[in-house]
Amino acid sequence: MSEHSENRPRSAGSPPRPHRVGLFPGSFDPLTNGHLDVIHRGRHLFDELVVAIGRNPAKREVFSVDERIAMIGRLVAGTNVRVDAFAGLTVDYARDIGAVAILRGIRNVTDLNFEFQLALTNRAIADVETVFIMTGEVHAFTSSTLIKQIASAGDTSRLAKLLPPEVLEKLEEKKRALGGKLPWRHVDQAEGT
Repeated sequence: MSEHSENRPRSAGSPPRPHRVGLFPGSFDPLTNGHLDVIHRGRHLFDELVVAIGRNPAKREVFSVDERIAMIGRLVAGTNVRVDAFAGLTVDYARDIGAVAILRGIRNVTDLNFEFQLALTNRAIADVETVFIMTGEVHAFTSSTLIKQIASAGDTSRLAKLLPPEVLEKLEEKKRALGGKLPWRHVDQAEGT
């Protein structure tokens, strides 16, 4: 089969290609331009990309799951991306939706070490593959935790290059509603959440 055979029209008797679903899981609290970069580049690898919001009990949430679903949904409207939420193990959710692979963005070597171990575990216990996309250089240092820390301690307008405008606006609204502070620290398990 030549490398260009995928682009040729199918003959009337050939079976249809299976619908390829990819899964991009995360907390997305808040969604950054780095996340959006991975979504826009990764969506071309699949027929459908599911951005799935999972709950991380070790992190305090700024935005509710419903708020994140609404914001991300507006940012990916009109594409082959759908937004959902899940609880439990990512690999179980991946199997539930029929995902052929989990999409992950890699920012640096630290990410690579962690994600590589996770990918091998996911393949060993659930036979789920992982596809890695290198984050664009401009987004290599951005994390949602760092965003929340900066927003909580200072002027949120500094984050204009790191967040989609709608997310920045919602973050400013949330900060005002919470009296000028945002919950950004990891939850200390000794605190009892």
